[in-house]
Amino acid sequence: MKKLDNKKGVAGLNIFLSVITMIFVIGILIMAFALTAAQMQDATDDATAIGIINDTSTAINSAVDWFPIFIVIAAIVVIVLLIVMLIVALRGGGLMGAGGA
Repeated sequence: MKKLDNKKGVAGLNIFLSVITMIFVIGILIMAFALTAAQMQDATDDATAIGIINDTSTAINSAVDWFPIFIVIAAIVVIVLLIVMLIVALRGGGLMGAGGA
């Protein structure tokens, strides 16, 4: 009968790094909404608020080229995944301790 190997804490690192990456991407989206909301607080009527929303979307569309942003985000995800693979390989090879007791 084959003995099962119970490694504690190995899956937690993958989840932790995935959560860090998701928080980074969500933070970028929230930043855009925060910039719009800061200007809308000064708006006195609905027409001004709608104008601010239109100005913000026009500025983002004209100032931002989305292809390089997708490349950077994809590169960050790839780097995080490579680091996770490296740490898992080092732990599996016995070159790095599992930590804890």
